[in-house]
Parts: sequence; structure tokens; C-alpha cells
Amino acid sequence: QVHLVESGGGSVQAGESLRLSCATSSNGGCMAWFRQPPGKEREAVAIISVGGTWATYADSVKGRFTISRDNAKNTLYLQMNNLTSEDTAMYYCAAFVIGGRSCFDINLKPTDFNYLGQGTQVTVSS
Repeated sequence: QVHLVESGGGSVQAGESLRLSCATSSNGGCMAWFRQPPGKEREAVAIISVGGTWATYADSVKGRFTISRDNAKNTLYLQMNNLTSEDTAMYYCAAFVIGGRSCFDINLKPTDFNYLGQGTQVTVSS
């Protein structure tokens, strides 16, 4: 069993930045950040490879968000810059993509991962 604990969410003004963290109980394999805006389905925001050398992003966050990981600390990060009200959502980290799924597919769903955290809320006011 892998435990995921997100932190770093909060309320900010448009244009500001936040850094989310996800502490895991072990190396999480291929990992991802998802978000769920109010009234909408969860969507993948960014996915990162096991070694952290490769990542892919949703078009809506490219150039503003950066996913990274520190495997020595078993921690996943999401640096979010130039936030807008459209980024308001509950953010979740996910670990260990299910066998047979490609880590290189930004269209992966939360159900494509074995573990999902409880989430951290990000609210951006314009």
C-alpha cells in the first residue's frame, strides 16, 4: 500500500504562484497530478517518468506549471506560476500507473493509476 499526502494548496490572487507537494511512502513509479474544477471531471495536469527526466503537460498549463520529483525524498512537486481563476480546483497526486498504460499519455485517467491522494484545494481569485 502506498500513501500519498498532498500539501501546499491555498487561496491566491491571479498571477501569483503556488507549489504543491505530494509525499509518498515509497517511490511512486510513473506519477501524475490531476485536478478537478468545480462541477467538472478530473483531468490530468502533468505526468512525470520514474526518473524524473521526462514529463508531459495538459495544453492549458504548458509554460506555467512544472512537475518535478525528488526520489531521495519520495516527494512529487507541482510548481504553478501565473495562476488564473481557471486553475481553481482540487489537485490530486497519483502514483504507479497500471501495467499496460503508457506513462507518456496526458490523457490518462485517475483510474489508470493504482493510488490517488486525498487532494489539496487551490483557489485563485481574479
